[in-house]
Amino acid sequence: MATVLVSPRARRNLERLIQTQSLPVSTVSRFAASIEPLATFPAIGAPLGGRWSGYRFILGPWRWMLIVYEHHVDLDLVGIVTVQDARALGAATSSD
Repeated sequence: MATVLVSPRARRNLERLIQTQSLPVSTVSRFAASIEPLATFPAIGAPLGGRWSGYRFILGPWRWMLIVYEHHVDLDLVGIVTVQDARALGAATSSD
């Protein structure tokens, strides 16, 4: 079972989305539930390309919320790198 760590940057991203999108107080616990499966299934997310090559993403707790992560197989570690609004022009899934 992999260890899942949320980077300080991803925490700030999540806090910003909570404020700017007026998300409910349950957002942090919903986010935690969304990333929980990564401990058991670290490759569950779709791979990203371009400048995000080497990273994967999952959605949640809302369909527009991208949770971008990298899996360090040798360390058995999943690092949440950033949390983004998929609707934004510069989101990780947009074209380079």
